[in-house]
Amino acid sequence: MYESYWQLAAKPFEPSGEAPWYYPSEVHQAALLKLRYVLESGRAAALITGGTGLGKSMLVGALKKQLGDRCTPFAHLVLPQMSTREMLAYVANELSAPPVEPATFSIEESLRRIQCLIAEVTRTGKQAVLAIDEAHLLADSFSLETVRLLLNLSDGRPAALTLLIVGQTSLLTALDRQPGLEERLSVKVLLRPFTVEETTSYVMHRLAVAGARHEIFTTEGLARVHELTGGNPRRINRLCDLVLLIAFAEERQRIGPEHVEQVSNELVTVAPE
Repeated sequence: MYESYWQLAAKPFEPSGEAPWYYPSEVHQAALLKLRYVLESGRAAALITGGTGLGKSMLVGALKKQLGDRCTPFAHLVLPQMSTREMLAYVANELSAPPVEPATFSIEESLRRIQCLIAEVTRTGKQAVLAIDEAHLLADSFSLETVRLLLNLSDGRPAALTLLIVGQTSLLTALDRQPGLEERLSVKVLLRPFTVEETTSYVMHRLAVAGARHEIFTTEGLARVHELTGGNPRRINRLCDLVLLIAFAEERQRIGPEHVEQVSNELVTVAPE
């Protein structure tokens, strides 16, 4: 809607971590380096944690893209609140483990299927990856024991199956109660919000990729974006998208701090009276 007004080829703040939209911040680049080490070294498991909107799932997607066929199959489980039987059957299917006829979907059957898959991956010299997203919910459904069970299936050196456990910081407390699982984590990645400099670079990077050829946000406007979003990428995307829309409707030429705050007050922090 506002792209032509700002002379943009695309909307700059859509929730995409794909190239060329991916912004190589210091925290995300360091996290990718650690996760690549885990997979390329054949480690059993790693933890990715941080608050909502900091790019945890985006990191999993970027990692998958970087490693390509080296890590196959690569399954991304995003609904972990299941019974042990359901979860293991789902994992087996997502990893394309050899099927069994007739299918009973029992725990024992799913474990045999996953073991067969691990044996095949080992034979071909590749590596299977299972990313379990929203894993902080596992503590409520007592499924962390299922995760530990999956780790026990791939005890070799190097591990033929690597688990990426992804969740909010409350997961750290749950893992403290599972020392047998916590000790298996080769790397722990804790994502933090952007600094003010990173927020500025992130917004400018997104605008440049979208085709911006002139200044849209003033320096003070970008600083206010950081203050209002706390450097959280998801919040930055939402706020900047709305600011561009409202500034277009008001036919503004530049976006300063007062415009950013106006939009934040009117559209982002709406609350019932």
